[in-house]
Parts: sequence; structure tokens; C-alpha cells
Amino acid sequence: SRMDHHCPWMNNCVGVGNLKHFILFLLYTWSCSVFSLVLLGWNYFMCADEDCTFNGVLTQLVRAVTVLSIGALLFTSSMIMNVTFGLMTGIGTIDRLKKKANNTIAEAIEEPIPLKDVFGIGAYWTWLLPIDPLLEDHDRVMGYSTPQRLLREEMRDEPARVFSPSGLSKDMLSI
Repeated sequence: SRMDHHCPWMNNCVGVGNLKHFILFLLYTWSCSVFSLVLLGWNYFMCADEDCTFNGVLTQLVRAVTVLSIGALLFTSSMIMNVTFGLMTGIGTIDRLKKKANNTIAEAIEEPIPLKDVFGIGAYWTWLLPIDPLLEDHDRVMGYSTPQRLLREEMRDEPARVFSPSGLSKDMLSI
């Protein structure tokens, strides 16, 4: 199926059209969790100066943020592993749960999902940017095509044909 799951954190369904953005959301959240843990740990445990003593309220705040950061780190690590498994097996989360419930996961015939179908054919440095990917074969990856897209491709493939504002070609109007 083209839908992987519904994400309450993004308040959106995750599927083929926004999988890159979901993966980036997970990576950004994971990176911020690691950064906050390193920053808090460095300031809390490596504090050898007399000027950097923590009062009671600040100590409790550091502990609370540390617990939240560890929770976010564990949760996003789990989700990153889940998405990676889905890419490697080609089975989405919902399909995997259905196959697991029916004991048919060993009979799965899905192919791994190529990274170019998620991140596009652009330069590798664009993979980490939150921009829509440029797909090699948009219709195959998405599983559908729109009339506007088909018309755009027809106009690109046949530049000699002149189109009128009504959408009909000059050839059609002369008939």
C-alpha cells in the first residue's frame, strides 16, 4: 500500500508522498535530543567551577529536560529503526502488522524501496534538506498521475504544437 501509518506527532498520514519529510522529522528530532543531552550533561556533570552551582529549581529543571530528552531519543531511535526496516523490506507499518497478525510475514514478496524513490534523484546534499524530492518516475513512485501533469509532459514532448487557452491544441481546433 502507498500509506505507511498515521503519525499523531505530525498530525498527518505518512506515505510515499511525504516519507522523506517524516524521515527528516525523525532525524532532526533525534539530533536535537542528542544535542540537548550532550549540552545538559556537559554543563551538569563537568561543572568544576564554583560559579556554576545549580540551585534547587534549576537542578529539577535539568533533570526534567534530561528525562524528556532521553524519552525523545529512545522513541525517535525506535521509529528510525522502524522506517529503516520498512525501506529494507518494502513492507509498510500497517501491512507489516497485518502480516504479523496473520503469520504471513515470511511469505512477503515486496521489494526493498530504493532510496531514490524516497529522497529523489537530486544531489546527495539535498537529501537532508526539507524540500520535495525530484523523482525519476513520478507516476510510478506515487502510483497515480494527474491530468495537469500529463498535459505538461505532452507540451514538453511536443513543443511544436501550440495550445490555446481552452486547452485544445491548434490541430484539434482545425478539425
